[in-house]
Amino acid sequence: MSSDASSKKMGLVGLTVLVAVNMMGSGIIMLPASLAQVGTISLLSWVVTALGAMCIAYTFAKCGAFCKRSGGMSAYSEEAHGKSSFFIASYTYYVCLVISCVAIAVSAVGYIKPFFPWLDTPMHTFYGVVSILVLTMVANIGGPKITGQISSVTVWGIILPVLGLSVLGWWWFDPQTFMAAWNPHHDTTMHSVSAGIALTLWAFLGIESAGANSDAVENPERNVPLAVLFGTGFAAVVYILSTTVIQGIIPNAELANSTAPFGLVFSHMFNPTVGNIVTLAAVIACIGSLLGWQFTNSQVSKAAAESNLFPQIFAKTNKYGAPVAGMAIMLVAELLLAMMTISPNLVNQFNALLNLAVFVNMVPYILSMTGLEVMLRKNKVSPSQYKLGATVGTLGVVYSIYGVYACGADAVFGGTILTLFGYIFYGFIAARDVNKEAEA
Repeated sequence: MSSDASSKKMGLVGLTVLVAVNMMGSGIIMLPASLAQVGTISLLSWVVTALGAMCIAYTFAKCGAFCKRSGGMSAYSEEAHGKSSFFIASYTYYVCLVISCVAIAVSAVGYIKPFFPWLDTPMHTFYGVVSILVLTMVANIGGPKITGQISSVTVWGIILPVLGLSVLGWWWFDPQTFMAAWNPHHDTTMHSVSAGIALTLWAFLGIESAGANSDAVENPERNVPLAVLFGTGFAAVVYILSTTVIQGIIPNAELANSTAPFGLVFSHMFNPTVGNIVTLAAVIACIGSLLGWQFTNSQVSKAAAESNLFPQIFAKTNKYGAPVAGMAIMLVAELLLAMMTISPNLVNQFNALLNLAVFVNMVPYILSMTGLEVMLRKNKVSPSQYKLGATVGTLGVVYSIYGVYACGADAVFGGTILTLFGYIFYGFIAARDVNKEAEA
């Protein structure tokens, strides 16, 4: 490789920043209010999740290094579990992103509410969620280039306030306020930590994309795993600092009922005008993040259609490269889900969607991470490399199973039904392939 080509590639620091920014996105903006319902004991949940997320991140980085086929988690899954798992991983990831898009839209409405008080009723909240979902879907028709440009700018609308709060917020931090909210429901430590696990794990969703930039990185075998670990670690520190400091500034009852917690804390720290600016920035970040996730999901379904695992309508694109028909189908699914989860309490609606999304996403996580040991054997790595990869991968899987448990019975029940429907769809695909083999 020429030195000129190498100089154009991303180094360790650049990739670390990219991983951290991609992970942080809009996942954090409603979490302080959700975690306040658990109490400040949720700090322990962050510690557990940070360790689990680093195991998951390392495992995906190694999978990306050893599996050169396209398909991401679906391809990793197929290494251990065969063709049906490629479909199930694609299908459940698609379902997870549909749920996540609705949850992000709910977050955006929560932050808009201070400016439009009439959004306070369940039906008006629903209309707000629908409007945001439709707006971002229409904006995606312009194709991946425009979507990428918008998302890369808007994401800073939440990252900068969160970083600022992590550093500056300690001037307003009151240890008594923090300790008064330690365990408001007087639950056992184990129950409280578990209650916070699904919430904190939500903030790290997207970790699976961390190793997707290998081709654009200098010395990827060394730099990709390191960047994933450093980026995940940095995001974990910022998450822990920002949610800890906000719980030491805002009394627990007030924080638990807030639909715009970061706007609320900046209002307390400075004045309502600064709070409103942060709130608007968070709305912009949410909409930009939603743009990116909707386009990502349309690409997931497009790739599955091109592999003959989804109907061909998902693969059709317009002149800008956007799979418009697939986007329309996804929008219908999102609107149905938004209608089914209408709640008088916006934070409760967000939590219900979050738990469901986390459970469904653990299915492809577990399927794909269990493929690492097969890849390690195929690539004839040294015994020490195999032992390290297998150990960390197993810890990542065990943590993911704990994440399933932490989602609660309702999310596991609903998510299991959604997952089992996938096997019905795969039955038709498998039958079609048998017919093709017979005709050949």
